[in-house]
Amino acid sequence: MIEIPAELAASQARYNGAAGRAFIAALPGRAEEFLDRWGLRVTGPSMHGVASLVLPVAVARDGVPAALKLQLLDAETEGEPVALRAWAGDGAVRLLEHDAGTGTMLLERADEGRHLSRVAEAREAVGILADLLARLVAVPAPPGLRRLGDAAARMVDRTPAAAARLADREDAALLADCAAAVREVMGEPGDRLLHWDLHYDNILAAEREPWLAIDPKPLAGDPGFELFPALVNRWDPDPAETLWRFDLLTERLGLDRGRARAWTLARFLQNALWTVSDGAPALHPDQVSIARNLLARRP
Repeated sequence: MIEIPAELAASQARYNGAAGRAFIAALPGRAEEFLDRWGLRVTGPSMHGVASLVLPVAVARDGVPAALKLQLLDAETEGEPVALRAWAGDGAVRLLEHDAGTGTMLLERADEGRHLSRVAEAREAVGILADLLARLVAVPAPPGLRRLGDAAARMVDRTPAAAARLADREDAALLADCAAAVREVMGEPGDRLLHWDLHYDNILAAEREPWLAIDPKPLAGDPGFELFPALVNRWDPDPAETLWRFDLLTERLGLDRGRARAWTLARFLQNALWTVSDGAPALHPDQVSIARNLLARRP
């Protein structure tokens, strides 16, 4: 029997309601189905994130280690195999098998015990992430992915109502300033293949390459939208450190700093709108600090 972590069941119920509960109920049978279909044997305990169950496996015919990922198929997850095929192992784990009907994937195995977040020196970790991200965004987005331009338009439209719900008028003004920055660039939203969630825990050590990206939630858009996770994860309250990271990322990716600044503020705005919609009374202080530091600095 496949163990279903209670935390995964709780997150699916919270975020996906009845669909999430049905997904959890079907997981043991689905896991057994794909273990049999793809000739796999489980080699370790179940792993999970907020949305997926991952089983460490070996391919029975040759013993090659792999990872069986089972997840609820939705607008966010359906693009993952598209992105992994486009990258074809260049900076990201390889897609070995995929079932379009369920979103189940067999992936190249990386070392789940060695995340980039475990690199002790923060600046070293930022540099590794930047070099990997530069490779990923060099690839044009395949057709059919969600588009950053559409998301940006929705953000701008939602900003006035969200700002009105904030008790802190300075935070409300910050949302308006970020929306204004997004308006300046949203007419040219970009066409690169974006990972969307490349933070330090979504980069694993591996044998084929020193580090590989996992778990993309892909978009077609401007690479500047990719920078915020590297600024807010392992956040340093020193404004100079935020700007150092931002400058390193824009340099390694070859980005126009002004456009990258606007799209980074767009990513803050997206997070802030989610925070408000969840009913939180205030925005996250670390994210607010990053946005204000970028707004205060001229491109």
